[in-house]
Amino acid sequence: MSANVGENWARNYSYVARSLASPETVEEVQSLVASASLVRALGSRHSFNDLADTRGQLVSLAAIDPAIDIDSDARTVTVGAGVRYGDLAPVLHAAGWALHNLASLPHISIAGAVATGTHGSGDGNGNLATAVSGLQLVTADGTLLELHRGDPDFDGAVVSLGALGIVTRVTLDLQPTFEVRQDLYDGLPFDDLLADFDAVTSSAYSVSLFTNWLGDEIGTTWLKSRADAAAPPARLFGAVQQPVGRHMLPDQPATNVTQQGGVAGPWSDRLAHFKLGFTPSNGDEIQTEYLVPRRHAVEAISALRALGPRIAPLLLVTEIRTMAADSLWLSGAYGEPAVGLHFTWKPLGDEVLALLPAIEELLLPLGARPHWGKVFTAGREQLEPQYPRLADFLALRDRLDPGRKFGNAYLERTLG
Repeated sequence: MSANVGENWARNYSYVARSLASPETVEEVQSLVASASLVRALGSRHSFNDLADTRGQLVSLAAIDPAIDIDSDARTVTVGAGVRYGDLAPVLHAAGWALHNLASLPHISIAGAVATGTHGSGDGNGNLATAVSGLQLVTADGTLLELHRGDPDFDGAVVSLGALGIVTRVTLDLQPTFEVRQDLYDGLPFDDLLADFDAVTSSAYSVSLFTNWLGDEIGTTWLKSRADAAAPPARLFGAVQQPVGRHMLPDQPATNVTQQGGVAGPWSDRLAHFKLGFTPSNGDEIQTEYLVPRRHAVEAISALRALGPRIAPLLLVTEIRTMAADSLWLSGAYGEPAVGLHFTWKPLGDEVLALLPAIEELLLPLGARPHWGKVFTAGREQLEPQYPRLADFLALRDRLDPGRKFGNAYLERTLG
């Protein structure tokens, strides 16, 4: 472990990089990249694996001026890639604008979330990377490359795992600001969910289902509804609306999560599950997620229920969410809509790693794609069939980084 770099947020991974640089300008990033033999960007340390690591130099973009530039005519914002969503969102709302979605955590950096295909939720909502309409990245020789939606390489460069260069600025699509209310429901029967999965997940702008895979009912269902749409139902397939808010984990305080109980507020204060000023999630955990094609969602959920007695002793909670299809080559929703099956595990690394092959044996044949920033065991041989454009991405990497300056052990293991 490098004493200069330390651990990731959840403390389940220690970085091996020799040092961490914090440049204050894009020009300094260019100089660092040009002179390095091995280099990668380190975001907000929310990856649960070695994705962001390197045997060489890590670079943080957090010290660079965010230079938030809202273009009202184009309905876009261009911002420094190291900025966190939780810092950008209130600025946009104050100016009358919104992003289409946010992830559970507002603590994550824009570049890191985009590069890994991190997502929010909603049948009609693409992952966070689908809002990207432009990228600026520093390539292996230190030059700046600008890519825009519609360019031949664009769909390959957005969800890139940091393999093509260091992204320094990102342009995101905007829409007029809106308000959201959150309502919680208890007692949704699994049988009703599986009988009409589409009706449940389409019942609000964003729907999250929390479970421990035991029993006949989903633990809690969270509906995030736009205030300019129809009000949420009083009952949801027998599930009862709850008058007060709470954390998805029974031993965690509700003060950590964004306001619930049907009280409408800005999208910037509701679409994420957690508040920026509080510890996200449990804080002492491991995370895994698989993005399953929506057409196989019921089969996947049923299979996991059968495995529930093995999953539950290691689990804090599972969240089930949906997302729209996109055209980004390495996205978990490339080509068709997907359902995210997210596991927040107790900090039992060996036990979790021993269980994951059994979960992957169920889900990978259904077309599941692991979330790039979380813990999984599948390697190149298992992942290649899941990504129809993987060969195109590897060819793009060969052009932009033929010497593998941005390579690392993770990329060798998962992409080759």
